[in-house]
Amino acid sequence: MKTFGAQSMSLPLRRVLMRRPDGPMRDADPAVWHYGAGFDAGRAAAQHAELVRLVAASGAEVSFIDDRNDGLADSVFVHDPSLVVDAGAVLLSMGKRLRLAEPGLHEKAFAGLGVPVIGRIDPPGLVEGGDCLFVDEDTLAVGMGVRTNREGVRQLQIILGRHGIDVIGYDLPLWTGEDACLHLQSVISPLAPDLALVHAPLLPFAFFRLLKDIGVGLLVAPEDEFAESLGLSLNVLATAPRRVIAVDGFPKTRRLMEEAGCVVSTFEADALCIACEGGPTCLTRPVLRA
Repeated sequence: MKTFGAQSMSLPLRRVLMRRPDGPMRDADPAVWHYGAGFDAGRAAAQHAELVRLVAASGAEVSFIDDRNDGLADSVFVHDPSLVVDAGAVLLSMGKRLRLAEPGLHEKAFAGLGVPVIGRIDPPGLVEGGDCLFVDEDTLAVGMGVRTNREGVRQLQIILGRHGIDVIGYDLPLWTGEDACLHLQSVISPLAPDLALVHAPLLPFAFFRLLKDIGVGLLVAPEDEFAESLGLSLNVLATAPRRVIAVDGFPKTRRLMEEAGCVVSTFEADALCIACEGGPTCLTRPVLRA
């Protein structure tokens, strides 16, 4: 029976890797990690626990990277250091220097889960998982910006090309600066194979055109809630087509998805997601979608 492979953003989530913040974030200095004033390690841990509950309730098997206090506060955002395809895992290379050790955590976790490593991005290549989005099972779009560079995309094209996956790079805007985190998935969240929530002003035009050409319907997220949440109103995790988990407190965005036929679960996330610039998608690394 298939136990790994996630060449989709919205097929039912069967296995997922997560990391609790109790240890890694316990002594995190917000100034060092670029966290906002609302960061609180204790409340972040409680909010993460609620997300784990929602993910497990969707039917996914949740595995954890151990939560020892290793000082890698951002390691709870497990979407970024790796990518899992039908052939195995690719270890990525982090654009944020404080996160350079994280792919090693994933390598150990994948060994325990029986997921082979089929390649890795080497310096000077940079690729973060938040910039990687499967358009379909054979096409991976990758945003190139402050966290992912052209050399990283070139290496990923070689690794995944061996397994029949076409990798297409798209330039991202600078947005609010080099210290902020604008990933491709900061401006689009797939809700189903034929539906996505987007922040249209920051979407690369060529990528927008591709989505339209293949018939993906685009829900344009409310501008005010996107700004108020620092983009986190848009970061939505699909646990199955049109079944999603989102950050609480953004009723217009929720209503937009519900009117499109989505069932939306929410969790309070001000001390974790909004303060730390990473939403429910960022906090999960799909291992199997099927």
